Amino acid sequence: MAMHLGLLTSGGDCPGLNAALRAVGRAAQDCFGMRLLGFSNGFRGLAQDQTVELDSKQLSGILTLGGTILGTSRDKPHRMQIGGRILDMTPSIVENYKRHKLDALVCLGGGGTQKNALRLQRAGLHVITLPKTIDNDIVCTDRSFGFDTALDIATEAIDRLHSTATSHNRIIVVEVMGHRAGWLALEAGVAGGADVILIPEKPYDVKIIADAIKMRTRQGKRFSIIVVAEGALSKADALKVQRLIVSRDAAQTKAARDKISQTLDKFHDQQRLGHAVRLTRQLEELASQESRLTILGHLQRGGTPSSADRVLATRLGTACAESAAEGRFGVMLGLQGNEIVPVPLEEVAGRKKLVPVDYPLIRSAEMVGTSFGC
Repeated sequence: MAMHLGLLTSGGDCPGLNAALRAVGRAAQDCFGMRLLGFSNGFRGLAQDQTVELDSKQLSGILTLGGTILGTSRDKPHRMQIGGRILDMTPSIVENYKRHKLDALVCLGGGGTQKNALRLQRAGLHVITLPKTIDNDIVCTDRSFGFDTALDIATEAIDRLHSTATSHNRIIVVEVMGHRAGWLALEAGVAGGADVILIPEKPYDVKIIADAIKMRTRQGKRFSIIVVAEGALSKADALKVQRLIVSRDAAQTKAARDKISQTLDKFHDQQRLGHAVRLTRQLEELASQESRLTILGHLQRGGTPSSADRVLATRLGTACAESAAEGRFGVMLGLQGNEIVPVPLEEVAGRKKLVPVDYPLIRSAEMVGTSFGC
């Protein structure tokens, strides 16, 4: 009998999801005679049996579409809000998987999706994942689809802000996405010629940033562009985080560790909400120069995927169909060099790919005069 694949998209939306769905579907159907079944709204749709039949008509014309035709959510199989309660829906997911006689489940998503997929694998499901995130922070893959498009959008925004910055003799602060990893801020900042780049991996001193801006003023430069990842931290805040992590790791009970983890998550959430606003005000005061803030937000997630993301999504999707046909499950397919490589989910789940402090692009940026505030 023909293999039967289930597909879902999970986590935040990003350009390239539809291109990947198209590639998985067409290769699975046309090359291997497989049947496909989509699930709406991520793991919630799988738990509640919200299905979408994926035939050739559904997969036609979606290569260039942003978002995902299946819809998505951030629900976790083991902690899903149902009727005002938090429930473990893993048994329901396993039941639906078996009832539809699925041979494998394909999950397209970021870091959280990799962890959830591993949980389902341990519950007995055959799982294959594809890495998508605009943060580019998934380990064991050089690039995740969605990143290149977000990079183009962020770079274009920085390019446009140059003209208003120089016209008004201003400091322009541009916040881009990146909770824990600074890949997007780093590459967009370098591509856009930012004068200062702030990333989570390199805690900053606002006085050093102000001094760099004052130096530019003395050199006759009329403006400064500051690119900041939403998860960037000052040195003082980074120290608070480190102390919380040490306390959590040293805690004797699970309840104590959970409480400290909640405090840590709350700190990060509060920091992200007002961080760029506070930084912009500080720079205006310390550098004695009018400052403006632009937060790109979800603009970075939307729109037509770039050609690079379409190509990567297509390569990953077709490799996924091949992996299923060969019976290779429990893996994420990642780009390593120019090859698509299957990586065991155990090596991916729960890990993040951060920017190394000695990363060559950081050195290149510093050599052309970019400050990292430290």
